[in-house]
Amino acid sequence: MKMTKVVPFAMSALLLGGAIGAPTASANEGEATVINAETSEQQVQPIFIKVTGTVENVEVRENATYYTVVDGDNTNIVIANKDSLVFDNMGKEAKLQKGDKVSAYSYAKKPMLAIYPPQYNPEVIIVETEEMGSVEVDFFNKDLVDTENNLKLNVGEDTKLASATGKAVKVDDLKEQHLVVFYTIATMSIPAQTPPSKVIVLDTIEKEEPVEVDPAPTPEPAPVDSAVQEIINKDFYEVDGTKMVPLRLIAEKLGFKVEVTPKGAIVSKGALSYTITRGQKEYGYNKALRQFKVAPALLESGKTYVPVEFVEELTK
Repeated sequence: MKMTKVVPFAMSALLLGGAIGAPTASANEGEATVINAETSEQQVQPIFIKVTGTVENVEVRENATYYTVVDGDNTNIVIANKDSLVFDNMGKEAKLQKGDKVSAYSYAKKPMLAIYPPQYNPEVIIVETEEMGSVEVDFFNKDLVDTENNLKLNVGEDTKLASATGKAVKVDDLKEQHLVVFYTIATMSIPAQTPPSKVIVLDTIEKEEPVEVDPAPTPEPAPVDSAVQEIINKDFYEVDGTKMVPLRLIAEKLGFKVEVTPKGAIVSKGALSYTITRGQKEYGYNKALRQFKVAPALLESGKTYVPVEFVEELTK
């Protein structure tokens, strides 16, 4: 997903031709790469949301246990049940306890409740110990290289292979899959190469199904307020041919209340409510789900950008 920031003095001419701290990565698993023209950095929406911190409270409920994980000023709720994958950083099965330092990895494309503090149902939870073990949770391509081109797996006879569903796994089954990788040593090359001690296939993550396109004709867009149009003209990015505009500036100009959340915002006015999550194409509309063409992203510090078509949604 290519992104360019158009500078103000060139804006008028360019408009005549046409109407997601994310890690650097190569496009993979359908992930969208963002290129910032000002810094020449490539960015990709993360495949897994990583929550780290110390377990400060444990609340056991009927079907799950809620762990309050705190890291400085950040507080998150990590939810685990009897089927949750919980290991230490050496790959041994572990049990979460108060005082543990943990890293929880949640698939970024799962729907997320608009609630504070944020609640996560992670695919895997890692208890960080003093042992010299490392963990990588990511999508690995057919060459067993992760999305950031940081790590390549050299699976050997001593590597333990498993899956989240308990199915038997062979080396070929690791290709183009979401994996949990445990390792202790790696080369200094790019990508670093490692003989992992254990690899788990996260085969509980469903493959994405193509989104059905509504065959109905596209309605004429509603007129846009002149003040909103001025914001659009002066402050936008282009991402894969889609114009991305600042959510809060425009929504507030249209009379909406914007409540910032750790991963996006809740935009509301009267009976209308939209829940926007950065890095996730799906967004909440009252109690329904709708979908953007391009996922909202933090393209400038403190500013979430959404596809310009969302402005039409807000002006209906």
